[in-house]
Amino acid sequence: MGEQEWYLEYEIHKNRPGLLGDISSLLGMLGINIITINGVDNERRGMLLIIDNDEKTNRLKSILESMDNITVTKFRKPKLRDRLAVRHGRYIERDADDKKTFRFIRDELGILVDFLAELYKVEGHKLIGVRGMPRVGKTESIVASSVCANKRWVFISSTLLRQTVRNMLADDEYDSDNVFIIDGAVSARNMNDKHWQLIREIMRLPAAKVVEHPDLFVQQTEYTLDDFDYIIELKSHRDEEITYEALKEDPTGFGNLE
Repeated sequence: MGEQEWYLEYEIHKNRPGLLGDISSLLGMLGINIITINGVDNERRGMLLIIDNDEKTNRLKSILESMDNITVTKFRKPKLRDRLAVRHGRYIERDADDKKTFRFIRDELGILVDFLAELYKVEGHKLIGVRGMPRVGKTESIVASSVCANKRWVFISSTLLRQTVRNMLADDEYDSDNVFIIDGAVSARNMNDKHWQLIREIMRLPAAKVVEHPDLFVQQTEYTLDDFDYIIELKSHRDEEITYEALKEDPTGFGNLE
């Protein structure tokens, strides 16, 4: 076994002075390197570790289980949510029943941008839906995350500056390294066959596709929510309800909505 990353998270029962120092000293004595450490909840701390053999891993597990002041809640190969939790000091909220749905509020745009950027960096097909009310920050987050991931973004339909409905792309825009952005409300209302032919071509590319208003998008198409790999919900506050009445009542006013 060579060097491998591990994610350690523990809950603190009694946060006495020197507890973190004791754990850091333990890791040092075992020859385990700490990459990053941060609080990830009110009484939890997360660490990204480098461990170079199974013996050290097993010894660490055994010693931590014997400590009275903490309870280990996670000890595993790090997932994307673990890395972001340590980086930002909080966990991304995930739907308990629908594991592909992740929830953010406007104050968490930095975490959202980081999350989307990491998804874009993974090669291959990804279909991401972004739900949210007008002017909550959907498009700016999608574009900002493309910049963070060093990806070129291509609007297939949009209302960012004015209503945009593309029927064709330039040859270099078909690059699978691009991020393709679709406003599902605009596309769903557009009955142009060439526009929909373009969307189907884009959907077949091994690339990241982001659809704003995915619920409206699937109402008028052959695609379903099951086709989406991730669903992002972005709200102004936790209790905000995402509705589509404003979009339905103003079929021509998309240029002022986002």
